[in-house]
Amino acid sequence: MLSNKRIQELELVMEFEKVEECFKEVSSWIENVGRKRLKETINLDDSLEMLLQAQKQFKEFDLVASEYCKRGQEALKKMNQWEDFSFVDVHSYRVKLQTYEDQLEEFCTQLDEMRHRVCETVRLYEFFDKVRQGICCTEEGVKS
Repeated sequence: MLSNKRIQELELVMEFEKVEECFKEVSSWIENVGRKRLKETINLDDSLEMLLQAQKQFKEFDLVASEYCKRGQEALKKMNQWEDFSFVDVHSYRVKLQTYEDQLEEFCTQLDEMRHRVCETVRLYEFFDKVRQGICCTEEGVKS
């Protein structure tokens, strides 16, 4: 029984090392690219035209960022089997896993919030643009 337990521990450690490589890649992308791009998107421009351009660029970024989030979440699912084991020896791996999970969750949440913010800002600018056009048309009609 003890031998089986040790074999299971070793298998989990080997699995963790595979998953950790994926997390290191995802984590590196989040820190070196993802967070910087999100910060750049915070300042949305003043004109509808510039905002639509920013939205287009954000959508391209969002596609890539969502793929990294998905990869990280899939790797986390692979490690759910660790929940079934109560080995003391895997505690340090669980701590690392929790750190990766927290980082991924925080970034994915920020990405979702920014996606919503960009979409709502575009809708608001489009609404104001229609209102402005309506006012201009009304003023022209009154002048005629």
